[in-house]
Amino acid sequence: MSVPCPIPDHMALEIEDARAVCVGDLHIGLESELRSKGVHVPSQTHRMERELLRLSPGRERIILLGDLKNKVPGSSRQEYAEIPRFIKVMQRHYGTVDLVRGNHDTGIEEFLPEGVNVHPASGFSLGEVGFVHGHTWPSPEVMSRRYLVIAHNHPTVALEDSLGNISKEPCWVRFPVRRDAGKRYVEVPDEVIMVPAFNRSLGGSPVNIAGGRLLGPMFSDGLLDHKEGRVYLTDGIYLGTIGDLMIRSTARIRTLPHRGRTDH
Repeated sequence: MSVPCPIPDHMALEIEDARAVCVGDLHIGLESELRSKGVHVPSQTHRMERELLRLSPGRERIILLGDLKNKVPGSSRQEYAEIPRFIKVMQRHYGTVDLVRGNHDTGIEEFLPEGVNVHPASGFSLGEVGFVHGHTWPSPEVMSRRYLVIAHNHPTVALEDSLGNISKEPCWVRFPVRRDAGKRYVEVPDEVIMVPAFNRSLGGSPVNIAGGRLLGPMFSDGLLDHKEGRVYLTDGIYLGTIGDLMIRSTARIRTLPHRGRTDH
């Protein structure tokens, strides 16, 4: 199977041999939560739908890498209105829809039409590629694949200009796996690919701020080498490793009020 490859200028990953597109962290219903806090942002569901429809020709499978819904606990009117329609559109244009459970996907079955492949939080695999949201440990079978694709952290990279101002850009990160870290698995992937959040209203968490941390057991247990993660912008430009890009101050970071770190 070919290497999972980011689609330039889209926060979507292609698995060519499987004719599949993979996206994570749609958080449908986020805008309803923001409105309750006085921040008015248009729903991103239709924009995400249109973008995925443009990517569908020649592809027959879409993989939703967790956190399809947003509200935990409970559900919002926006989720009840938009999730079923969104999934039905994906089924018409892609055929096969896979959903890996994320930490926000409690009770997700009540939103889904028939025919959706719902996978556990421990993930599933296609050929040599494993897929997991990232908030729990993957299964041994998923970890035995050559590549592992994860979401959950909404990764961005902090970029500092000559005046010391810091802006954030969504990014992809490819992590090497430390084979000497722990003994949980007999086999581990060659590489772990972290996808950016597909819902642009989320903003994201800078991966290269000194003192920051990435969420999920693979990071807290030291299985993934954080500083050696290779950072790419969504247009495909390689920036360097997280260790080389590390920034020590966030005092002048530029961001909108609703785009800070949220409960992933």
